[in-house]
Amino acid sequence: MKKKMKMVFLTGLAVVIPAGLTIYILSLIIGAMDRLLEIVPERFQPDTLLNFHIPGLGVIVTVVLIFICGLVTKSYIGNKLVVFGEYLVGKIPFVRSVYQAIKRIADGLLMDKAQSFKKVVLVEYPRRGVYSIGFITGMPNGEIQKRMDDRSYMGVFIPLALTPSTGFFIMAPRDELIELDMSVEEAFTLIISAGIVSPRERGGENGIHPEAIKIIPPLTMRGE
Repeated sequence: MKKKMKMVFLTGLAVVIPAGLTIYILSLIIGAMDRLLEIVPERFQPDTLLNFHIPGLGVIVTVVLIFICGLVTKSYIGNKLVVFGEYLVGKIPFVRSVYQAIKRIADGLLMDKAQSFKKVVLVEYPRRGVYSIGFITGMPNGEIQKRMDDRSYMGVFIPLALTPSTGFFIMAPRDELIELDMSVEEAFTLIISAGIVSPRERGGENGIHPEAIKIIPPLTMRGE
């Protein structure tokens, strides 16, 4: 009886934890976006005009504003305004460095169509014989390639277990990277769970297809 009750409780816990955490994170995001409406003068705020609060209205407003910004930026005048604004920001020493770094990261993640974070690989790190899961972030620029040996190198981000938002960035020889037939979501699940949750089976032993592991084929430089 105790074993059955324990199994029922653990089963319920396995359902409640992911659902509860998802709802909690979404509520935090929605709440943060709702607070963005506080920048609007109080008499023009939706709560004041409607005399009641609409949860999630900030999300709708944020999405609409982002869409409008995209439309304006696509226009000729809007593009010139953005370029002029970036020119002004570029004149402020500290702000310039922060803005340019964030802009390049955002452009790489949102606008780039290359291989960034689309391939999961195994790399021998932090020493020979010990493997870590990493994500290809791209190919180093020409100057970095010239400073290293004649082998071709790739940038790899190796996230930390339990806290994958932090990790290490290394540049490893391309022919030493082992590509996995594993999705990015499955890899992050494996890392966050510290190996407790394995990827779904794909027809081979240990959940990995026999052809899942292979040497990464040559990648072309961006712009070729």
